[in-house]
Amino acid sequence: MRRAATTTTQALVLVSYGSQGVVLLPGGERQRCKFRRGVGRPFCGDRVLVADADNDSLVVESILPRDNYFVRADERQRQHIIAANLHQVAIVIAAAPLPSRDLLERYLLAVHSLGIEPVIVLNKTDLEIADDESAAGATVLQHMPDYESLGYTVVRTSCKASPGITGLQPILTGRTSILVGQSGVGKSSLINQLLPDLDLQTGALSHATGKGTHTTTSTKLYQFSDGGFLIDSPGVWEYGIWKLENHEIATGFREFRPYLGRCRFNNCMHASEPDCAIKQAVDAGSIMLWRYESYLRLLAQNA
Repeated sequence: MRRAATTTTQALVLVSYGSQGVVLLPGGERQRCKFRRGVGRPFCGDRVLVADADNDSLVVESILPRDNYFVRADERQRQHIIAANLHQVAIVIAAAPLPSRDLLERYLLAVHSLGIEPVIVLNKTDLEIADDESAAGATVLQHMPDYESLGYTVVRTSCKASPGITGLQPILTGRTSILVGQSGVGKSSLINQLLPDLDLQTGALSHATGKGTHTTTSTKLYQFSDGGFLIDSPGVWEYGIWKLENHEIATGFREFRPYLGRCRFNNCMHASEPDCAIKQAVDAGSIMLWRYESYLRLLAQNA
């Protein structure tokens, strides 16, 4: 027997776990929703069409096309999708703990490989770097003007002193973003300041799931009062970054892109090959030497 036609409504997935989740309806209501078998599993940030089910609940009828997706890596460097339809990824680094020499480059590569725009957030600007701190980590922070010259947005924040988060808020407004970075750089503190009603929204999600605190370890989508969404995914890069293809490393260095395809060899790795356009650009000063050296280290690590 043919099933009677149902009226569908577009909704936004706020949290997804197992075969169900919570969606945000056009009127602002958060409601529990089940995922129909055969439709596929929606992820946090997915746009879906939902319909009323027989038991007065909602069911996902279809998942609308995704602009992109965001992933995390497991301990074997395999990708797992955790969110969809992001505008940007805010990579948080800080003076404590200092980033390792190539950590930021690896994060930038990962975001570029997903086709999402990265934003660099330098947090804890109220802290001074001690004299005995790692020279490599300190150098990363000193390169912030270089990143800006490459076209990256760099935002300086502090949750304890000026400039606060005033520079970060307008960049996130009206967009869907996620904050990522190593443990201890202050992501939770930033989220608490960016979302004054965080506890209220978390409580509403827990109430909608009917599972109490079930969502504490899930990826969640929170709404800004003045427009836009912020994704919170605990431990998103706990295991580091997934394995990248060698060509993704080269294209992930945005200043390399004008020279790609201009080398003598089509499969040039831009390392020891002759007549390499990238190396020539480095010698000419068009590509910064320290960035090229970072590329070589990442290429070796990836092998």
